[in-house]
Amino acid sequence: MNYKPEELMITVIARLLGELKAYHVAVGAASPIPGSAALLARHMSGGRLRASIIHGITNNPFTDGGREIFDCAGQGRIDVFFLGGVQIDGEANINLVGTGDYPRVDKRFPGSFGSAFMYFVVPNVILFRPEHTRRVFVPKVDFISAPGTSEPNVYRPGGPKALVTELCLMSFNPSLKRFRLESLHPGRTVEEVRDNTGFDFDTPNSVPITEEPDTATLNLLRSTVSLQISEIYPNFVHRVLN
Repeated sequence: MNYKPEELMITVIARLLGELKAYHVAVGAASPIPGSAALLARHMSGGRLRASIIHGITNNPFTDGGREIFDCAGQGRIDVFFLGGVQIDGEANINLVGTGDYPRVDKRFPGSFGSAFMYFVVPNVILFRPEHTRRVFVPKVDFISAPGTSEPNVYRPGGPKALVTELCLMSFNPSLKRFRLESLHPGRTVEEVRDNTGFDFDTPNSVPITEEPDTATLNLLRSTVSLQISEIYPNFVHRVLN
């Protein structure tokens, strides 16, 4: 069965949520792929997983927007959150501010909002970025919106656990401050990932191929999940999930 790259990313993230044994997953703004993955994982868990998605009504329990989700995270009531970035480097630092020599950036973006706070307090953060190029995955971010690691004397229960892109799945080791290639998406190669990544990363002797979504999963994604996420992201559903 044919599928789009975004659908593969969604299923990979959904499986990660199952492996992390998450109970409460929260999804921020401009995140149709993690949002769809959280809803898919909820169905795959038989409803055990709680998925809270900012915006919309049906799956948004927060009545006070960002402040309420930050309070929930600070109280330890969110198990998994998702972060992307204009730039991401090999130490899992993310940049949501702009590119260029700060403060005179070449291009300015919406900003960090609560990314640094969520990165510190949510136990499991999954990084995601559909575009896997050297423009995104750089040797060093131009501005650190949220740091991937902290000094040993800094209390930090949260941090990056995985990175999902259009090419592969990576894990992150905070003690080594390095990513490790965990699987290649079908049709991709280690050389392709290295050519499109601006930082070094570890690889196993034999790199597994990412498991493809089966027919039942795709049908669920394109029906029930598609209907639910369309409340927030109708254009994404029209482009990807049909």
